[in-house]
Amino acid sequence: MVDRLRSAAEQLEAPICPDCQVEMKWFRSELLADEPTPIIAHLFVCPHCKRAAKVETIFRGSQAPPEKLSAPRFIAYAA
Repeated sequence: MVDRLRSAAEQLEAPICPDCQVEMKWFRSELLADEPTPIIAHLFVCPHCKRAAKVETIFRGSQAPPEKLSAPRFIAYAA
């Protein structure tokens, strides 16, 4: 999950404050949903008027099914 958070933050573009017309500063990111589709919310704050904004990153199709699943072996004992 940390890798997803880093990659989402690297590709993120800060929003422009609608009041001050300046680039907002990143405040924090949080996981909104993990299953079935991971969603990360990025929160920004204007350095002048302190207005907040949220940008969401939605991951699609990033997880591939494992090639081989592991399971305990079944051992039959004759009685």
